[in-house]
Amino acid sequence: MDRLKKSPWMLHYDASSCNGCDIEVLACTMPRFDLERFGIINTGNPFHADILLITGGVNHQSAQVVKQIYSQMPNPKVVVAVGICACSGGIFKDCYNIYGGVDTVIPVDVYVPGCAARPQSIIDGVLQAVELLEKKKEEAHHE
Repeated sequence: MDRLKKSPWMLHYDASSCNGCDIEVLACTMPRFDLERFGIINTGNPFHADILLITGGVNHQSAQVVKQIYSQMPNPKVVVAVGICACSGGIFKDCYNIYGGVDTVIPVDVYVPGCAARPQSIIDGVLQAVELLEKKKEEAHHE
């Protein structure tokens, strides 16, 4: 973490969740869990985001939005799937309108399972994403 040249910016998108994981993501940004103490900044702009944190399974309506957000993010970027629905489609995976987890439309780097995922697990996943982001930046720098 000490080697980061800038604070990583995180964008949260709800693909189609029940909001259980979204509430836990919000808890991560509040003083009790305080994700910002690690230097992570929450943003609403994909053009500034380094980490895409997605909750919920991907359906017909959200698939194009997820692809568009991902394409708008600068490289290198890292994707974190939060909750079992984002990881695999969860209990909705056999529904007619659910494609499955986030990895059905974009590559996922970190999976954080749970229903709902606990704030401690989400923070751990985001910190793993920061490490991956730094590795990707180093690899891009050496190319």
